[in-house]
Amino acid sequence: MSEQIDKQTSIDVILVTGMSGAGRSTATRALEDMGWFVVDNLPPTLMINVVDYVLQRTGSHKVALVADVRGGQLFDELRESLSIIKSAGHDLRVLFLEAGDEALVRRYESSRRPHPLQRDDSLLGAVQRERELLRDLRADADIVIDTSNLNVHELRRSIENAFGDDEHYALRVTIMSFGFKYGIPVDADLVADMRFLPNPYWDPELTELTGLDAPVNDYVVGFPTAQEFLTKYADLLDMVEDGYLREGKRFLTIAMGCTGGKHRSVAMAENLSARLVKSGVEVRVVHRDLGRE
Repeated sequence: MSEQIDKQTSIDVILVTGMSGAGRSTATRALEDMGWFVVDNLPPTLMINVVDYVLQRTGSHKVALVADVRGGQLFDELRESLSIIKSAGHDLRVLFLEAGDEALVRRYESSRRPHPLQRDDSLLGAVQRERELLRDLRADADIVIDTSNLNVHELRRSIENAFGDDEHYALRVTIMSFGFKYGIPVDADLVADMRFLPNPYWDPELTELTGLDAPVNDYVVGFPTAQEFLTKYADLLDMVEDGYLREGKRFLTIAMGCTGGKHRSVAMAENLSARLVKSGVEVRVVHRDLGRE
């Protein structure tokens, strides 16, 4: 009987947090459009009361709470409040929105709004101080989305992919191809370097093609080392899946890089995705730098 009551009274809770200017407003609007009950800038000590109130008065089983450095000293109470929500049996996930210093400074300068922490300091100094304050919260996040190169529509799609359906998957995986010359994705959980494979770029017939084209794909995965890597990497993910889930991590970003993010990383990302899908894993593939050269 107690198990039945727990199931009836537990709800899905998302904490939306992250860097100021990284897209919280866009993310919360997307969640609202998907039926989440969103409460913004709530004092942490009131979060559990709001969750209970929403469940009792509205019957909603999806609540998104927004917290950031606007809360000032109250932000220090957040960790304890999250622990209370978890101990009450609710399914809590933390979404952290990230962006690089340059992108955040550019957005604030464009909006002409002051940063919440900007007093006598420079805008960049305020951004860096906020990043330090949020360091531990970012480390504990279930999913981190780097919005540095995303427009509002792409960010909405990322939110919809993460939270927009009620189907249960053991682990949700994003495989992102990228080019090392453009930098390693900051939201990557695992990084795999594909530069150990021969580079199609040096073949005149392949250089203008991409890893999405069959000739390049066949060239890349035709090497025995590529097949061996795909097999062993899929086995590795199978091995760590239970550990991730046990620690409450259900969203995994795998970044697969080559020099320019056009040939090897793209082909290997597509092939790893195909293997994981066959094993029942929900996979989303993103080619971050494709077309950037």
